[in-house]
Amino acid sequence: MPVAEIVAGLLIVALVLYDVFQTVIVPRPSTSGIGVARYVIVATWPAWRRYCESIRSADARERRLGAYAPFMLVFLLFFWIVALIFGYALILFALRDQVTPPLDDLWNAVYFAGTSFLTIGFGDVTPTGLGARVASLAAGANGLVLVALAITFLFSLYGSFQRREVLVVTLDARAGAPPSGVQLLEKLSRLSLVGDLDALFAAWETWSAEVLDSHLAYPLLCFFRSSHDNESWVSALGALLDAATLCITTVEDGSAGAAHLLVGLGSHLVEDVTRYFRMPHEHGALVDRAEFDVARERLRAAGWRLRDAERSWVDFQALRARYAEDLNAMARFWAVPPAQWIGDRSAMRHATVGGLRPPAPRQ
Repeated sequence: MPVAEIVAGLLIVALVLYDVFQTVIVPRPSTSGIGVARYVIVATWPAWRRYCESIRSADARERRLGAYAPFMLVFLLFFWIVALIFGYALILFALRDQVTPPLDDLWNAVYFAGTSFLTIGFGDVTPTGLGARVASLAAGANGLVLVALAITFLFSLYGSFQRREVLVVTLDARAGAPPSGVQLLEKLSRLSLVGDLDALFAAWETWSAEVLDSHLAYPLLCFFRSSHDNESWVSALGALLDAATLCITTVEDGSAGAAHLLVGLGSHLVEDVTRYFRMPHEHGALVDRAEFDVARERLRAAGWRLRDAERSWVDFQALRARYAEDLNAMARFWAVPPAQWIGDRSAMRHATVGGLRPPAPRQ
């Protein structure tokens, strides 16, 4: 009995099952360094992003970028199945004398392992020895369990994705597409909906908690893009954090209490996501004084009462520095549609929005 083949097969099966356990079952990101998903994404996403950014058509670029996460999901499921079948094939090939008819080569072992794993059971190959029977039953059991987990995984991913997108889509009418925190405050003031700010900030605080929990438990969710043009969960979060920061530092009667809570949890979200994906951490407001002054004039014209310009500028810089660099790193990493302030420093440029000029890229 070739012990090396049995050991190699058991090792492959154990590693794949551990990867499935960490990716699908454990509701938190894996830090063990063992697993396929993280390394496949690390190896493929930068190259795919560069390819997509070279596409001149915005629609075609978004379609290519949007296809990445679903494709990776299918690839991972396919990889797990193939790897488990191959692992059991090595074990069964080592036990080929316990199979009728005896397995002549590894390909026949792969065929037998595949029919066992997929519970097809043609009956043309049957195990006769104890070891082969145990391996065949284990392959069939793993196949059933993996299919059940895959279905659960898909429902969980797409359920979380849909819950994330509800508020992102509803933000379109309030903050535009791409969204802008300044435009959000303008629209609410002109529609006499300033009293809704508390409820809006509270809803986005809950949204931030749900995204923090789901997107770190299943990091592949971060790569799922919005199905609507010029929208992204990253730029939507940036718009709300900017609006909350302006309410705290710049405008009067701007629901400062609810805004403080949103900035606190939103900053926690962007910090944890950037740390998991090992993005660079810096602290800066990423807004120059001219941009800030233009934003103040727009808010004044919309009917907001403003605080002292110098004091609000200092406070705005200090508060926005808590999340701006991390959020901009996320915008760069996922090549999100550029939005005012958030994403403007990425390579994907856009035209002037609402009188606010895009700043020069940071070196």
